[in-house]
Amino acid sequence: MTSPAADHLQAFLEARSAERGMSPLTLDAYARDIGDFLAYIGKDRSLATATAADVTAYLRHQAEQGLGPASRARRLSAIRQFLKYLVGEGVLAENPAQMMSGPRRQRPLPRTLSVAEVERLLETARDLAQTATGKERARALRFHCLIELLYATGMRVSELVTLPASVLDGDPRLLTIKGKGGRERQVPLSGPARLALNLYLGLTAEGWVDPSVPRATASRWLFPSASAEGHLTRQRFAQELKEVAAAADLDPDRVSPHVLRHAFASHLLDRGADLRAVQQLLGHADISTTEIYTHVLEERLKRLVHDHHPLARTAN
Repeated sequence: MTSPAADHLQAFLEARSAERGMSPLTLDAYARDIGDFLAYIGKDRSLATATAADVTAYLRHQAEQGLGPASRARRLSAIRQFLKYLVGEGVLAENPAQMMSGPRRQRPLPRTLSVAEVERLLETARDLAQTATGKERARALRFHCLIELLYATGMRVSELVTLPASVLDGDPRLLTIKGKGGRERQVPLSGPARLALNLYLGLTAEGWVDPSVPRATASRWLFPSASAEGHLTRQRFAQELKEVAAAADLDPDRVSPHVLRHAFASHLLDRGADLRAVQQLLGHADISTTEIYTHVLEERLKRLVHDHHPLARTAN
C-alpha cells in the first residue's frame, strides 16, 4: 500500500511526462531526488505541513553526507518544482521553497568571450560571406547566418541546427524556439541577425550552388543538409566555427557554440539585463541554472559602486 506522499510524487511525474515530454532518465532523476526528500521528512507525514525549515534541514543533512553543491542545487530545484505542483493541486497553501536560494556551486565559471572577440568573430564570418564565390559562397552565407542567430538569441546549438523552416512564418523580428521538454520561448532578433538571415534566404531562393546541400526553400529545415538527419549537424557547425575562429586569429580551443551561448548571457547581464529575463531567453526551466552567471552581476555592482558612490574613491 502506497503512502499519500508517494501517490503525489507519482502524479507529479506523470504530469511532467505529459506536459513537458521529459525523458525517462530525467523522470528517474526527479523520482530519486524527491523520493529521498520525502524519505527524510517521513513518507507517512502529511505534505500539507511541509515547511521551509524541512527543506533547509534536508539540504544541510545532504551537505553533511558529502553531497556536492551542484547535486544539492539540483535536488532543491526538483523539490521546488514538486512543491509548486502541490500548491496547484491544493495540497499546500504556498510553496515553502519558492524563495530559497540554492547552494553556491563550486565549479569553474563558464568559459566565454569578450565583446571585442565576438565582434571579431562575427566580422570575419561576414567578410567571408561577402568575398566567397561559387560553392564556398553558399556555405559562408549559411555559416554567417548561423553565428549571427546564435549570438543574437543565445540558443542551444541543438535548437539552432534543428530550426524548422516554419519558424519564418511569424513576426520576422522574433523567433519561436522549441527547447528542452518541448517548451517554447520567443526571442528577438537583432538587425544584423535579420540581415544575415535575409541574405541566406535570398541565396536559397536565387539558386543553391552547392548540390550537396539542399535548399532551405525545399526542406522542412531552415538549415538543411545531406546528413542522415536532414539538417546541419552540431558537429559540422562546431567544426566550421573553429575554422572561422582561427581565421579571426582566436584560439579555436576557446570557441564553441556553447561558449557563444555563455557570451550572449554574460554580455546581456553586464549591460544591465535582469537575471529572470536572461533565464527566459536561455530557456532555463529553473533560475538556479541561470545563477552560474551571478559573478557577472557581482562585478557590475562593484563597478556601479566604484563609479557612482561619492566616497568610493576617497582612498585613492
